[in-house]
Amino acid sequence: MQERHRDRQKYFEEQSLTTLRHVVPYLTQTNSLKAGMRILEIGCGEGGNLAPLLELGCEVVGVDYVASRIALAEKQFEKHPLRNKLTLEVADIYDWNPERPIFDLIIMRDVIEHIHDQDRFMGIVKRFMHSESHFFLAFPPWQNPFGGHQQICSNRWLSKLPYYHLLPKFLYKSILKLAGESPKTVDDLLEIKETGISLERFERICSARRFEIVDRTWWFINPNYEIKFGLRPRKIWSFAGLFPYFRNFYITCGYYILKNTEKTTD
Repeated sequence: MQERHRDRQKYFEEQSLTTLRHVVPYLTQTNSLKAGMRILEIGCGEGGNLAPLLELGCEVVGVDYVASRIALAEKQFEKHPLRNKLTLEVADIYDWNPERPIFDLIIMRDVIEHIHDQDRFMGIVKRFMHSESHFFLAFPPWQNPFGGHQQICSNRWLSKLPYYHLLPKFLYKSILKLAGESPKTVDDLLEIKETGISLERFERICSARRFEIVDRTWWFINPNYEIKFGLRPRKIWSFAGLFPYFRNFYITCGYYILKNTEKTTD
């Protein structure tokens, strides 16, 4: 298992730095992020993505259904000078009813590929948006070399082996068990096999739920890889994105900014 998956402090710092270097500039350039906005992160974990947003003077709310992750976030921010602008909550987004439920920007990084029934989820998110709100998502297409999140494996070889998550479930499970992966790791990886999402399916859901794609950027080298592996982020060449389905095998991350086209009550 990679060190970053054991050391949650390191993971927090990596998340924060990637958001600062890549997500904040992307959102700013597309006019989706401005100082003073009210922002929600769904699946915030330890809160690494939240720190750069606080520095912009935004009011930030982080929600995660895993209590231990929120506890870590509370510890990370307990002495932060802008702690009064941050709210952290343990909640299931489907049942969450905040006092102030409307946000200018919603963000999700590497979360939607873990969610069951993504179509239903995309409908639920709308309840937290007004007519000018934007929704930023970043996620790895399921078919990309490490779309199965096999980098969390403790086996050194399996953690670096690409594409084998695409094998039939019974064969994939057998390989993981034979390599000595823990039952929890096996279950987690099999769950991701169920919930992994392609670019095309994501965009079909957006269309069905009446989201406008304001901006879309596909990466050949995921911005996350700069901190993780020392690789310079690279967008795909324009012609490389012209091949539906096949592009999922070499696009390692999609950045999307969405806007709700349905009428909302502001």
